[in-house]
Amino acid sequence: MLTLGNFLTLSTFGESHGIAYGGIITNFPAGLKVGLDKIQNELDRRKPGQSAIVTQRKESDTVRFLSGIFEGKTTGTPIGYIIENENQKSKDYDHIAKAYRPSHADFTYDQKFGIRDYRGGGKSSARETVNWVVAGALAKQLLPEIEINAYVSSVGDIFCEKPYQELDFSKTESNEVRCPDQHTAEKMISKIKEIKKEGNTIGGTVTCVIKNVPAGIGEPVFGKLQAELAKAMMNINAAKGFEYGSGFCGARMTGKEHNDLFNEDFSTKTNLSGGIQGGISNGMDIYFRVAFKPVATVLRPQESIDSEGNPVTVEGKGRHDPCVVPRAVPIVENLVAFVLADLYLINKIRKI
Repeated sequence: MLTLGNFLTLSTFGESHGIAYGGIITNFPAGLKVGLDKIQNELDRRKPGQSAIVTQRKESDTVRFLSGIFEGKTTGTPIGYIIENENQKSKDYDHIAKAYRPSHADFTYDQKFGIRDYRGGGKSSARETVNWVVAGALAKQLLPEIEINAYVSSVGDIFCEKPYQELDFSKTESNEVRCPDQHTAEKMISKIKEIKKEGNTIGGTVTCVIKNVPAGIGEPVFGKLQAELAKAMMNINAAKGFEYGSGFCGARMTGKEHNDLFNEDFSTKTNLSGGIQGGISNGMDIYFRVAFKPVATVLRPQESIDSEGNPVTVEGKGRHDPCVVPRAVPIVENLVAFVLADLYLINKIRKI
């Protein structure tokens, strides 16, 4: 299960401390002029070492395309690419070669495969998401009219209280935590720095708002738009929850309160549906929120067991994110772009 998408697909390879990551994208339409600088910009937003509140692993994350693009345009054939790893420190993981770290994939990978790459978690590493950003950055160029804006909406118990309609998304990149409300961002940054000094980690949420999605995108049964978005989001490392529209708050409402009444132009007076009805976009803003747990690697001793069941003490070493949500923002945006492009192409084929 290393493939994302239904018609437009992405298959990936690579490990955190291997030679390179890479992917193959199939069924991407021919003739699109590719902005390579735009793809690299998205990778730069995701890469490590960009601020004091993220992992200090130094990677340029430079993408190199191997096929599917000729003279700056897509050819319609599979698009292959690689991103070489440049700054691995595998010795940082020698101490857990046989030990299982709490809340990591160490134990489950051993049970599934009978072998695991303990260097940075191997395939379970969040560095895998570099592949997804490349694919999503290409997909963004396929649907330029659609606006996708994600931002950090909470860190621990610090929340951005303003509704998204009152936020200026152009300010999201103005601070290192990627919250467009500067006052809240400052409190979030202070909290993350405080947690980092303790050798600990903290969780948070990312909210995403999608504008200008035409009505009719999404499939009626097993390809519902919200289900495809949820599936993509819940594949992100550390993701623990997904809600769209009114989400869990809607469960406290009555139908009369919750129903989105129509205007004469087919827009709705409210948008508690989150831009999706019956699994299909209705032309209103689509908005959702993803919850991320605290990063499991903490730089303090923890009791655990080894592969033989013997008690051991493990302590995180090396370079790790004290909070994953700032770097999750571009991952969320680009996965959304890939999901929308996939469903858009399916819808286009259906109408032929």
